[in-house]
Amino acid sequence: MTTNIGTRLAGKVTIISGSASGLGRVAAIKFAGEGASIVISDLTDGASTVEEIKSFGGKAAFIKADVTSEDSWSDVISFATKTFGSVDVLYNNAGVMLGDDDDPVTTSIATYERTMDINVKGVLLGCKFAIPVMLKQGKGTIVNVASFVAHMGAATPQIAYTASKGAVLAMTREIAVIYARKGIRANALCPGPVMTPLLAAFLDNDAKRQRRLVHIPMGRFGEPEEIANGALFLASDEASWMTGQSLIVDGGITAAYVTPE
Repeated sequence: MTTNIGTRLAGKVTIISGSASGLGRVAAIKFAGEGASIVISDLTDGASTVEEIKSFGGKAAFIKADVTSEDSWSDVISFATKTFGSVDVLYNNAGVMLGDDDDPVTTSIATYERTMDINVKGVLLGCKFAIPVMLKQGKGTIVNVASFVAHMGAATPQIAYTASKGAVLAMTREIAVIYARKGIRANALCPGPVMTPLLAAFLDNDAKRQRRLVHIPMGRFGEPEEIANGALFLASDEASWMTGQSLIVDGGITAAYVTPE
């Protein structure tokens, strides 16, 4: 087989949660194309992602996992070390944006709790189990997916999601400070609106889509590849003096959250 594998992540064992589909799958394929060995962690079967990565000479393996479960995360970390030998990058990508997430008055507590459980607890547990391995190695990189709404309110009410992503950003900064002198970097990736199935389910009518789109100076939703490029930079040694930061990839939305003339 002829391969054309890059070197930006050469030799780095990378766990990507929620990578059987969507943005996680795009990132997994891109990371593998730059030399990383990928652990696909997801509740959904990731066999097709593994097959695609192997088709171009990349390395990947799948483990079924629930990000809200301590036992599941323990299994993921053990699987990564047994299969590939280390845990160099943890990319906490898994998350939800529920369709009935709305304002503080109408959003149900069940929706709030499920959102926080997956988006915040899931990130915490990934770090809880990956960091001890990174400490033993003396090195490691964490990329946590937050959102542009961690920095400002969203045009369309989504109180649980916004709260969860603010928590992820704050948590990332704290982790970065704690481990900065121990060889571990932690940064948050803050995407703007990308028209994935996750966002499409939330922006489920033209009025909601247009309300969001009109605030983006570049006039379009982001592409999954553009978000994966940001994650790749944070995971790579190119960001070696960057920790506790928020990389916003949003088409300019946080720079000018106004309706253009």
